[in-house]
Amino acid sequence: MRIVAGAFRGRAIVAPGGAVTRPTADRVRQALFDSLMHAPWAGRAAVEGASVLDVFAGTGALGLEALSRGAARAVFVENARDALAALRANVASLRVADRTRILPADATRPPRADTPCDLLFLDPPYGQDLGPRTLGALRDAGWIAPDAIACLEIGRDEAPPALLDWTTLADRTHGAARILVLRAGPGVSR
Repeated sequence: MRIVAGAFRGRAIVAPGGAVTRPTADRVRQALFDSLMHAPWAGRAAVEGASVLDVFAGTGALGLEALSRGAARAVFVENARDALAALRANVASLRVADRTRILPADATRPPRADTPCDLLFLDPPYGQDLGPRTLGALRDAGWIAPDAIACLEIGRDEAPPALLDWTTLADRTHGAARILVLRAGPGVSR
């Protein structure tokens, strides 16, 4: 796996072996970030200077890609030991510890936020309907900024979850993955 574009373009990132994580493929990250950076509903400002939250972070590929493309900071939430080890190694390898925070926590029960985030990436295990529950928990803990954009990855054949107070901006399928790009409505941020 590699960082696709930006300051760290081409830099390798490690992933733990086995089925602990399902890292978002390079081509899927490329398509997602191209969509974010060039869409009329997002644009470069959605990433550049953003405060990013990468939930079910695994290797941290999505948050690290955002940092490579100009995000100001990234917070990673992960609780699997092997994934945390890979994530810490990737942060160290890219020398971005000063712009990151790693929270070894259950994403459905996150700690209170210091500062809400503008751009969220959620890549939960497929088929467990964790997206709505996690977004609700993040809202309650203060992680979601007004008008935040959330990118939720689900399985290709999964029905999109019903999400009150979120507007779907994009719904794209890439191989086994389906990515929903959502904008927080007024009832989401607290």
